[in-house]
Amino acid sequence: MAEYYLGLMSGTSMDGIDAVLVDLQDSRPELVCARTFAWPEAIQQQLSQVIDQPETVSLQTLGQLDARVGETFAMTANALAREAGIPAQDIRAIGSHGQTLFHAPDSQPAFSHQCGDPNRIAELTGITTVADFRRRDIAAGGQGAPLVPAFHQAMFSSPEQNRAILNIGGMANLTVLPATANPVLGFDTGPGNVLMDSWYHRHHTGPYDKGGAWAAQGKCIPALQERLLEHPFLQQPPPKSTGREMFCGNWFDEQLDALPLPASPKAEDIQRTLLEFTARTIADAVRAYAAETRQLLVCGGGAHNTLLMQRIAGLLEAIETASTEAFGLHPDWVEAVAFAWLAKATLAGQPGNLPSVTGASHPVILGAIYPA
Repeated sequence: MAEYYLGLMSGTSMDGIDAVLVDLQDSRPELVCARTFAWPEAIQQQLSQVIDQPETVSLQTLGQLDARVGETFAMTANALAREAGIPAQDIRAIGSHGQTLFHAPDSQPAFSHQCGDPNRIAELTGITTVADFRRRDIAAGGQGAPLVPAFHQAMFSSPEQNRAILNIGGMANLTVLPATANPVLGFDTGPGNVLMDSWYHRHHTGPYDKGGAWAAQGKCIPALQERLLEHPFLQQPPPKSTGREMFCGNWFDEQLDALPLPASPKAEDIQRTLLEFTARTIADAVRAYAAETRQLLVCGGGAHNTLLMQRIAGLLEAIETASTEAFGLHPDWVEAVAFAWLAKATLAGQPGNLPSVTGASHPVILGAIYPA
């Protein structure tokens, strides 16, 4: 008998809400329905302002935003269930990651804040909701991220081959899956699409540089790339995670202003440099922590950036690079399916974190349950 779960995911790029309905009765998820829903423009703008200028946010603004985002997640879940033709009473739970507003795993005390009131999701959908996945891992001494490597291990590990999973969203993260009994390793490598998208938005009306076509018109500026590569996070060993708090447009502007660049560098040259920077940070991480990897499976929005994928493959010539779709799961839906899977684990009383990834002192059951 089918076991339906619904996963909701909106990452640091905030380019939409990924929603999936999956049947989790077997060890491998069966994707029933999946769609990316656009954020209402007013909410998306408010989220961007809160994330980019957190010091300007009042408690009233934060509370209202939490409610509105929760209502938006609920409408998204209802729309997907209708599209799939699955009634709410047949869906066991929603796994909602929430929208990250601030991630500070290295502060004292550490914390991570996601908005999207799960009470409203449960109330407006009539479906049990599991949310607030990160904070229990942080309470146990972990980074609270990345949390998807446990799902990567269940889905993609092989006893015959060393593999790694690369997710390129706003940030990029790597999961190292050894063929042996060695622990799984996972961490954020640095920016994924976030800097490229930010720079593209300054010069174009579209959401992103499709296929890397604009970056392909430019040439890398070596001095700028080398300065970007000096960021301390990139030299920090795992466990580690990051976000737009660290890699943002303001930080990039500071690096740009500090260099004696040509009087008017071409915008496309800077876009190409940002693409090369992202590719280099990913390749450096693979070389440093997944040297035995023979297959790199890529998911997330960055998997559609043809030029970025070509550059990563060129920097890692000895490693086969492919999409997760070759293993039965489209790259756009991996993270949303993972949070549906994590919701099932939480309801079953099973730990969802990997201490070897997050640095937590022990495995913990993730999230809180909001009954229908």
